[in-house]
Amino acid sequence: MSGQQTAGSDPYFPANGDPRYRVHRYELALEYRPGPNRLAGTARLSAIAGRSPLTEFHLNLAEFRIGRVLVDGRPPHYTHRGGRLRIRPAKPLPAGAAFTVEVHWSGNPKPVRSPWGGLGWEELTDGALVASQPVGAPSWYPCNDRPADKAAYQISVNTPSAYTVVAGGRLLTRTTKASTTTWVYEQPAPTSSYLVGLAVGTYQMVLLGDPGLGGVPQTAHVPPYLLPRFSRDFARQPVMMRVFEELFGPYPFGEYSVVIADEELDVPVEAQGLSLFGTNHVDGARGSERLIAHELAHQWFGNSVTIADWRHIWLNEGFAKYAEWLWSEHSGGRPAQELAAAAHRLLAVRPQDLRLADPGRKLMFDDRLYQRGGLAVHAVRCALGDAAFFVMLRDWAAAHRHGVVTTAAFTAHVSRYATDPVDDLLKAWLYEPALPALPRLPVAG
Repeated sequence: MSGQQTAGSDPYFPANGDPRYRVHRYELALEYRPGPNRLAGTARLSAIAGRSPLTEFHLNLAEFRIGRVLVDGRPPHYTHRGGRLRIRPAKPLPAGAAFTVEVHWSGNPKPVRSPWGGLGWEELTDGALVASQPVGAPSWYPCNDRPADKAAYQISVNTPSAYTVVAGGRLLTRTTKASTTTWVYEQPAPTSSYLVGLAVGTYQMVLLGDPGLGGVPQTAHVPPYLLPRFSRDFARQPVMMRVFEELFGPYPFGEYSVVIADEELDVPVEAQGLSLFGTNHVDGARGSERLIAHELAHQWFGNSVTIADWRHIWLNEGFAKYAEWLWSEHSGGRPAQELAAAAHRLLAVRPQDLRLADPGRKLMFDDRLYQRGGLAVHAVRCALGDAAFFVMLRDWAAAHRHGVVTTAAFTAHVSRYATDPVDDLLKAWLYEPALPALPRLPVAG
């Protein structure tokens, strides 16, 4: 298979996603009432059948009440069990045919269960947010829930006017009628279902940087009482954006937003063009600046350049971890070599049972994957030298902009920039569980 249908069923999450078709656009119209945590929605999906006629296909959607389903305007036969909406069109869809699916659903959204706890729609004390990685998107809308199936999105949310709605993409319109406001966002860039971000809360909007100077439009949505701390903690994000554009190439989306949810979050969450942080990430002392760098770097590595399936998650997390070290190096902090040595010491005393290129579902969010992923990128930098490494990195982001990648694609890409063979080095870091020796940058001079 080729293009958007590379991987078939995801080996880690075989129940999620359907490789027999792909979606190229979602239009979601939602009504949300925070008090009762009530969600009603209509989704219109524009899709294309794969290489075989489609007699049936499925969407992932949690246990909502289904009001209506239509395929090309006609009611199909469908069943909805175990988070799967199985749809059998009245007539089979020919191979390669464009078709539309419309789903109406309603209920009380809640996180879907996973080995890492609840994922997806999270009701807050006053509002809600979405943190879907890796399989939480069906907690609030029907989707072909596989990272390789990237689509454009338009999201409309109607909610009481006291609340702000933030989604990834450009705010097209905000319309108030009586006591409710409808917010409409457009994200034209191809987006994985797990990267569709949404936050509903009482926020104050802040512009970051000077919009008059050009560059990427950056906004923040912050609980008012946190503004003094926030303004110190995120003051360097515009500079960070410029540094990353120099290192990785042009920012891949039209804008970038951050939301500080009025609640503590275990970890920040990246979404397409949007990152979500908790109150615990805002201390007024830049205590979480490495996480600001990590989430911003995901816009290139993970969001624009997206993994074909979850086996390759190190391509997201290793690169974002290494971006933390690069930011430290470029902003007067510890150099990458020092941070790599610290990560290596940490890993040396931990179990050596992690294969970076295919960690297994159990270990895909293990801290060792992040640290070893950062070290693997550092090892490539040490092998290529800075000049070739940063050209390689920018070319990787450019060649696969808004595309889908695998570890094999990355190793083939790296080989093209190496003067000496790097096969053994890459094999040791990516496919062998034993920790290789600490890679060292050549000493200048």
